[in-house]
Amino acid sequence: MENENLAALGTFIDDTLFLLSEDRKKIEEELVGQDVSPAQEEKIIDASFTTSSPLADIEITPAAYVSEPIPLKGDFTKGILILHEESTLSPSVLEMLVNMLRACGHSMSEVGMVSSETMENRSMEEFQAINAHVVLKFGRIKHPVNQLPFPAYEIHTEDATEFLFADALSSISEDKVLKRKLWNAVQNLFNLGTGN
Repeated sequence: MENENLAALGTFIDDTLFLLSEDRKKIEEELVGQDVSPAQEEKIIDASFTTSSPLADIEITPAAYVSEPIPLKGDFTKGILILHEESTLSPSVLEMLVNMLRACGHSMSEVGMVSSETMENRSMEEFQAINAHVVLKFGRIKHPVNQLPFPAYEIHTEDATEFLFADALSSISEDKVLKRKLWNAVQNLFNLGTGN
């Protein structure tokens, strides 16, 4: 019975099976590049076994759904992630962002951009899987990352990631005081020194 696959187990177990996050990661690694049918997508539920569960020791073969990674706009070559509140950025806001990055010695090809809309219903694990080295969060994001208690316009380092939270890009583009606050914070973030 230990070597039964998920489909075979489903013929006599009516209860929903739950996987530990470690098991899910192992299955996802095994499934990279494999096609998964919609019926198989429903077979995995991201929850936990209790250690006392009689099913906890059953080996389940990878008949599971692997969620798509969070899609990024940009090449993300330097691990700089920009999260923004707006679903799309106006040309003037995008120009401000491009100019700020250029002034810091970076280009848009080095960053990955994600809107709040794209982040909605994504887990913290999916966010961490992006493996960003620098996270610039602008405005409110529909994601648990929004709830991190980091003060705005101050750099916070957690593990190997530096975070900088600020107001929405559209608000910053219309307010010279906020632009100055952002510029000073970004200079500190990228070790450029603050010049007024």
